[in-house]
Amino acid sequence: MTLIRPTKRGRPTDPLLREALYLYGLNPRRWSDEIPPEHAAALAWMETASLPVVELDSPAMVRRVLDSLCVRLDGKPAAASTVQRKRATFYNVLGYAVEMELIASNPVDRVQWTAPEVAQSIDRRVVANPAQVATLLEAVKSLGKRADKVTAFFGCLYYAGMRPSEAADLRREDCDLAGRCADCGAEFDDLAAVKPSPSCDHEKIEYRWGRLVLAGTSPRAGSHWTDDGGSHERRGLKHRGRAETRTVPIPPRLVELLCAHVDDHGVGPDGRFFRGLHGGPLSESVYDRWWKLAREKALTESQVASPLVRRPYDLRHAAASLWLNAGVPPTEVARRLGHGVAVLLRVYANCIDGSDDTMNDKIGDALG
Repeated sequence: MTLIRPTKRGRPTDPLLREALYLYGLNPRRWSDEIPPEHAAALAWMETASLPVVELDSPAMVRRVLDSLCVRLDGKPAAASTVQRKRATFYNVLGYAVEMELIASNPVDRVQWTAPEVAQSIDRRVVANPAQVATLLEAVKSLGKRADKVTAFFGCLYYAGMRPSEAADLRREDCDLAGRCADCGAEFDDLAAVKPSPSCDHEKIEYRWGRLVLAGTSPRAGSHWTDDGGSHERRGLKHRGRAETRTVPIPPRLVELLCAHVDDHGVGPDGRFFRGLHGGPLSESVYDRWWKLAREKALTESQVASPLVRRPYDLRHAAASLWLNAGVPPTEVARRLGHGVAVLLRVYANCIDGSDDTMNDKIGDALG
């Protein structure tokens, strides 16, 4: 068991090192495969250029490693969340070394070193209001038909508070898209399946509140790490058992977006709404690119430079903030988001508005 030393002598390129580790060094499924010469050479270099784990029994050496986790390759400070994640990985590696009886105890426990604090609450500057979100969705649609394929995807993040991996896995059978024909008064539980009748074409539709029954997510894992060799792997909902579901009511605007998506782009053979360019799973790089272009088109120059909905995930934060500020009980907001109540209130405490004037009046009366 070794730890790579910071040496440049005979070092393969960084992409080759990462690829060798990713495909073979850290992938037990491929340990029996024949390793290509370039990857074998990279792994051999890592072995010779690495520090034996037993040398980490020194607190001074452990402190050097921990301090190095706080710095990026360009010399700038690393994000607190990155430091915390790497520290946890380092600690677990040394814990495994203890289990293998290579060292007597985890040396990190003997070092008085504290990782930078990670922000627990959302920066309220990322939260967009309903008008800004509507403008951004129109901007996505205006970028062309290929971009419009993800307009409803972004709508799911905002109007239903879904995680991107949940929206990427949304399927036709998960949706109840309700509405009413304004001409004949017929009520429909599934607008996307409505066909013209002899007496009415049902062209004028009033969209109603619908419902999504979320059953799974489709995060990217990499083709070398999934059972079927695909880049994405279908899993259960986050923090839930594989067979558990989460029901989320959706407003008429999202019902309209999903119906329009079915009409304009259809769904995949497996019922998925949102697909990649060639019909596969929707890639993060695809929707991130369209989101960046939409921000540049819809927002002012100062807003583009600001944190305002910089990431698609910030639409989910905007949804939670909207619901809380509308007076929806935290228990219901947490249920719709798939959060615990304690996590919800801790994360979104800075995004709840509406009480400043009342609190100021109380303080003013006390000063009085």
